[in-house]
Amino acid sequence: MAGLTRKKNKEVSENEDQLKLVTFQLGAELYGVEIMEVDQIVRIQEVRPIPNAPYYVEGIFNLRGEIIPVINLHKRFRLEKPAEEDYDAEMGGLVILNLDGIKISIIIDRISRVVMINAADIKPPPQMLTGIGSEYIHGVVQQQNGYLIVLNIRKLFDPT
Repeated sequence: MAGLTRKKNKEVSENEDQLKLVTFQLGAELYGVEIMEVDQIVRIQEVRPIPNAPYYVEGIFNLRGEIIPVINLHKRFRLEKPAEEDYDAEMGGLVILNLDGIKISIIIDRISRVVMINAADIKPPPQMLTGIGSEYIHGVVQQQNGYLIVLNIRKLFDPT
């Protein structure tokens, strides 16, 4: 999977009532993050563990001279990993997020696609959804095959 690098110019829809999301699968659920928060998507790298890191931090890796922490959302959200026969290493990888100049990577099971959704279709999150606290969810969008959970990445990685 070649790296998908964010363009420096704004890729925001002319219609502010729509959001462009990068979607990916974790376990059985489909998640999305705003495309402007995604720097790139890369294959799984060699990750070096960090002593005494929180349980959901897998470690760090070096991407072209930049040291980036690796977060395991399966552990953070207490999600089951896909069964070995269902896991496709070619479709998994790391999504590199850029939050105000700070890069963080999250492990994904499968990259899906970029989608446009209407802001009006986003419903408020339920109190608890697949083990994730509702404070980390921007909302939920009903789709033909289930639900798309739109993550609030800034709250998820807010150190306070």
